[in-house]
Amino acid sequence: MTGTHSTASGSTGYEAPDAGCAAAALEEARRRTTALTDRLDTGELTAQHSPLMSPLVWDMAHIAGQEDIWLLREAGGLPALRGDLDTLYDAFRHPRADRPALPLLGPDEARRYLAEVRASALRVLEAPPAARGRRARLLDGHFVFGMIAQHEQQHDETMLATHQLRRGPAVLDDKTPPDTGACRARLPADVLVPAGPFTQGTSSDPWALDNERPAHTVELPAFRLDTTPVSNAAYQEFIEDGGYERPEWWHPEGWRHRVRQGLTAPLFWFREGRTWLRRRFGRTEEVPGDEPVLHVCWYEADAYARWAGRRLPTEAEWEKAARHDPATGRSLRHPWGDRDAGTVHANLGQRQLRPAPVGSYPEGAAPCGARQLLGDVWEWTSSPFTGYPGFEAFPYREYSEVFFGDRYRVLRGGSFGTAQVACRGTFRNWDLPVRRQIFAGFRTARDADPAGPAAPEAV
Repeated sequence: MTGTHSTASGSTGYEAPDAGCAAAALEEARRRTTALTDRLDTGELTAQHSPLMSPLVWDMAHIAGQEDIWLLREAGGLPALRGDLDTLYDAFRHPRADRPALPLLGPDEARRYLAEVRASALRVLEAPPAARGRRARLLDGHFVFGMIAQHEQQHDETMLATHQLRRGPAVLDDKTPPDTGACRARLPADVLVPAGPFTQGTSSDPWALDNERPAHTVELPAFRLDTTPVSNAAYQEFIEDGGYERPEWWHPEGWRHRVRQGLTAPLFWFREGRTWLRRRFGRTEEVPGDEPVLHVCWYEADAYARWAGRRLPTEAEWEKAARHDPATGRSLRHPWGDRDAGTVHANLGQRQLRPAPVGSYPEGAAPCGARQLLGDVWEWTSSPFTGYPGFEAFPYREYSEVFFGDRYRVLRGGSFGTAQVACRGTFRNWDLPVRRQIFAGFRTARDADPAGPAAPEAV
């Protein structure tokens, strides 16, 4: 087990994760936190590598603080281990740009806090208290332990983004990418998703978070979706055709943002002569044309889609393409079925420090034929972040509800830096449309007549 639960493919429900699954999920998250922080000295851990990000040492103690609050106090009924730190590590009280000036715990203190709270949390997991009401709901299916494992892994991905932003020599292992089964033949440029209803969201996945709930029926017209994420080579065509110089392709606010910020290419790209290069985790290399484009904001993705005569998919369209099985009428947990992701299904969990080539992971394809819907790059959708019909905030409003509205756009599918425990067909991410430091790309869609011709093939 990888720390989440699995079910038989084709089943209609999910098994409740046991204590062993919960412990494994917590352990896996902590291994990754340690790997992202132990290779840097005190100066690197306490520095702010970008005003968009916290010092890494803040993330370390914040992870411990959330575990203190939710696993010790809320789930275990234990006294606070470090209640005096609650305000200091409250993400809503202190914007990221201000955090270096706070009296933060040093790296060694943060590591001790992480170790001490984890020891107490495992005792709660081994012998949970008798509980009713809210506490019983937190402990049901070990939900609160899964929530905290996901929280730590989400911060691990944020810390990975900080590694990408930091200047200096490479410190993370850049493993040779495995054979991902990338298709060397020609794939159809897009796939048809027929009209009809499907079930969006979930009411039965034990570790799904509040914004993924409840399951509800959505009716959609037919549409076509790119078979793979948009590649670097395709995005370079947009650049070469004056994509950053032609306001007609851009959302009005996006154009103003492009001009203000002087955007001319994805973040971390630069040109030497006729060659596009990129900086990737302390290394400089030629931009690989066959990988999904990465580090583009929503406005850039939207402009590319308009240039290509297409549009970004809605969130519902993305999820139907990823989950709906027309043979059974069911919505699957993942594009390939209900079982957890294996190495043949998706590029997840920081197994490598880059997306896989477009067309990879044929065994992870969705029933509609689209590939790489989970892993590799987060995918921007056209939809604002809102609650589903019947949404209920649990266990706290600040996870989702306070972000609802038109300011944020939804991203789906996870990236190479997203842990499996925090990535499934229903998982929802969101960010401001100007954000580029996240591991985000996109694919495009268009309306379709279900009887119309297929799109031309593309490599």
